Amino acid sequence: MSYTLLRNYLSFAIILLVTLTGCQRHHKETSFYYWKTTYASDSLLQTNIQHLGVKKLYMRIMDIDMDMMGREAVPISPISFTDTLPPDVGMVPVVFINTKIFQHMDSLGIRSLAHKIVPFVREKVKQSGANSFNELQLDCDWTTSSRDKFFYLIEFMKTFPELANVEVTSTLRLHQIKNIKSSGIPPVSRATLMCYNMGNLRKFGPQNSILNQEDLHLYLKDHLGNYPLKLDVALPLFEWFVVFRNQEYAGISKRIDREDLENKALFAHNPNTNLYVLREDFPEKGLLKNDIIRYETISQQELMKTASFLKRELKNEDRKIIFYHLDKTIITSYPNDVLQKIVDIL
Repeated sequence: MSYTLLRNYLSFAIILLVTLTGCQRHHKETSFYYWKTTYASDSLLQTNIQHLGVKKLYMRIMDIDMDMMGREAVPISPISFTDTLPPDVGMVPVVFINTKIFQHMDSLGIRSLAHKIVPFVREKVKQSGANSFNELQLDCDWTTSSRDKFFYLIEFMKTFPELANVEVTSTLRLHQIKNIKSSGIPPVSRATLMCYNMGNLRKFGPQNSILNQEDLHLYLKDHLGNYPLKLDVALPLFEWFVVFRNQEYAGISKRIDREDLENKALFAHNPNTNLYVLREDFPEKGLLKNDIIRYETISQQELMKTASFLKRELKNEDRKIIFYHLDKTIITSYPNDVLQKIVDIL
């Protein structure tokens, strides 16, 4: 081989190695949250999973809340499995914990709770068809008063022999980033930043309480880059219908949908807003005449703006992107190529 040919060959090999290394370094693992109480296989959802290269789902196992008598923390609406997960898709069990359970719980009660959570989670993982799991996520919007008890729960669960090869992680809200001194830092190596539910849901008006750029910048700009944990990112793929009666918050309706709002005989749409006024009583949906529905969803453009902002602010490159959540009534609004663009931006 001539010297020139050898030199060209080595140059090409170096360029190829650098390119491959760069691609590997910036590869983003993509996942979905699964937040329903029953898992059943679905061809449409499976197609989305395959196209985005999803290898695991973050699956809500249960909520932990107080029982009806307010005496004991118990599992609420645990997931059941009509089908098992596809063989090439693993799972990360997620347990949502209501902070109010910690109000009257001492360290002994917290340890007792941990001893109930771990076997419950392991049994649900078996029911899913998964052989094992390597991450357990605790989802809790802790406050200053519940912080230490939640952190103790994390620390104690990490001592379980059956979790020796499992990374215990937590979720993270925007206010916990901005108010780090009072919120504290959870005792985990990485956390998932929940980039949604950031506005005042109960305030009347045309705002979007799921995601808005103003609050995103207010809570994260100049704070996110200094956060000491590795952060993954959860982005919203959902909608909801916020009901106001006499301009007072009346809840989120799970009984109406977009088709109802598009019925001009039923609803008058306030132009250039996301507000819809009910023209007459709608008893089968639990609504009264003059109720106002604020329809909230997230556009593709807003998701891309959010991804661009987070790209500038986050310091760790090895972040996972998790979309909330996997639902066929919603996922059709976000084609795979759009989701892939968002992942590529981040």
